Amino acid sequence: MEGQNVLEMDNDMSDEEFDVMDELYFVQSFDYLISELEIEESEMAKVLAQLVSKGWVKCLKEMDEEVPEAELDLAYNYANYFYLATKKGLLAHNGR
Repeated sequence: MEGQNVLEMDNDMSDEEFDVMDELYFVQSFDYLISELEIEESEMAKVLAQLVSKGWVKCLKEMDEEVPEAELDLAYNYANYFYLATKKGLLAHNGR
């Protein structure tokens, strides 16, 4: 029970973040996320950047190639990446 409380305290997920995480159990493109969710492009970019900064989502160049952290540029290249929830993100999403 104590472990569950710690998880809940670390899990500060907005409704938009939760909705995006719902789509990221499998690798998805930015365009797919825009088409599936009623979130504007600029807001989607912001939500994805927040999720990446929390370690809940990782960015991929291709469907199976992660973007090295040194090359990650969410300010300008967010629409060119693919996105996937991390294990930490899945735990946060399911613990909400």
